Amino acid sequence: MSDPICPLCRRPIPPEAKQSQHHLTPKLKGGKGSPTVLLHHICHQEIHATLTEAELARDFATIEALRDHPRLAKFITWIAKRPPGFQSKVPGRRRKR
Repeated sequence: MSDPICPLCRRPIPPEAKQSQHHLTPKLKGGKGSPTVLLHHICHQEIHATLTEAELARDFATIEALRDHPRLAKFITWIAKRPPGFQSKVPGRRRKR
C-alpha cells in the first residue's frame, strides 16, 4: 500500500513522518465535525503560522484556496525540494496579527 499524499505539498506522507489532521473550517469557527485532511505536520504548522482562524474560515476553507495563498505557494515551492519525512521549525516569521 502506498503512503498517503499531503494535499498541500503533494508529497507522500511516510509512516515515520510527523503528520496531523487539519480542519478545513476551524473548530473555533464552527468547524467541529467538519471535514479534515491529513497533512505533513510542517505543512499544517505553516498554514496556522500564515493565517488566522477567521481568515481560514472566511477565505481558505479549501485546499485549492490554501495552495493559492502567496506565502503558502512560496512555502510549497520550498518544501517540494525536501524529502517526504523532512521536519524543521516553520520557515519564516510568524505572521503578525
